[in-house]
Amino acid sequence: MTAHVLVAPDKFKGSLTAAQVAEAVAEGIRAERPDWAITELPVADGGDGTVAAAIAAGWAKTTVDTTGPTGQPIRADYAMRGTTAVVELASSVGLDRLPDRAFDPLGATTFGLGTVIRSALDHGARDIVVGLGGSASTDGGAGLLQALGVEILDSAGPPLPTGGAALVDASRLDLTGLHPAARQAQFLVACDVDNPLLGTKGATAVYAPQKGARSADLVVLEAAMQRWAAVVAAGTGHDYADTPGAGAAGGTAFGLMSVLGAQPRAGIDLVLELVDFESHLRGVDLVITGEGCLDEQSLHGKAPVGVASVARRNGIAVAAVTGRNLLSTNVLRASGIQAAYALTDIEPDPAVCMTNAAALLSQLGRRIVGDLDALDRTDTRQGVPQ
Repeated sequence: MTAHVLVAPDKFKGSLTAAQVAEAVAEGIRAERPDWAITELPVADGGDGTVAAAIAAGWAKTTVDTTGPTGQPIRADYAMRGTTAVVELASSVGLDRLPDRAFDPLGATTFGLGTVIRSALDHGARDIVVGLGGSASTDGGAGLLQALGVEILDSAGPPLPTGGAALVDASRLDLTGLHPAARQAQFLVACDVDNPLLGTKGATAVYAPQKGARSADLVVLEAAMQRWAAVVAAGTGHDYADTPGAGAAGGTAFGLMSVLGAQPRAGIDLVLELVDFESHLRGVDLVITGEGCLDEQSLHGKAPVGVASVARRNGIAVAAVTGRNLLSTNVLRASGIQAAYALTDIEPDPAVCMTNAAALLSQLGRRIVGDLDALDRTDTRQGVPQ
């Protein structure tokens, strides 16, 4: 038999990009069945890799000079198609952009993300999709707004510097300098958490410790976010501090929602729309998805389950490749994944798996070819064997 396979994985973080995962799996399939049609369509969950997924799907890449979370000059990419732009926080002001991974919990800023958004606006974008995730800062999105021309003033009048801690002294928001196109643009944010900006479940309490904040820092940052929320509410007439999701990416979602009117969307759903995923399913016999680890988190907004959900809706069998699989067969099938193939099934040493991930994924591709008949006999509507 011949078959058409769609390979649509997310990245294996710390090892391979989504495009490299797709290429390795496809290589294994082609080695066994060179006559099969294989489409490689890397995806992401709305965090890092979102721009790369759009570019792999044919969007135009633009590279811009910007600044990292601590102000160092860097370059970052965004994707454009028509008047729609896709930007991501991680590529400009994410944790991986910290020099030597040196945390700066009080001073880190989203200013560089605002610079990328400004470039997109200057190039004609009027629909901006912002992928959140991997933030190095807790500044409530203040930095990106400052990059777009917003001034945050202290009680004496001068604009505040960037960084979350500086917002303790915020007194007034001046929106007169906001980029004119930002007033007209429509913003969507890929947001998969329901944390508010403030409180015990807020941006500071939950996420700032992951960015190097210690106990004293947490006190400063929470006070800063409280002050920032009050100033934004007074300046805009909108109070989003308690809105579910406002605390995403160190409160970056709060700034986008409050000042730019951004609407939150589930990350994987948004990405699948951006790459026209459903249109790629026509004539497909099997979808292969995956990510570095299949675990409980995978069931809550991660790429493999999102991909499987759409494929199952279209009556197509789904297999997943992963570094490690921590989910039971029943849980996988209930999520629309008929079978999972882990690198640790071949090589039990995780370090070796990460180093040799491409070669091992190619082997998994070969295994999937041999199992396709069994996958075809699966009831994809219910995810259980017939």
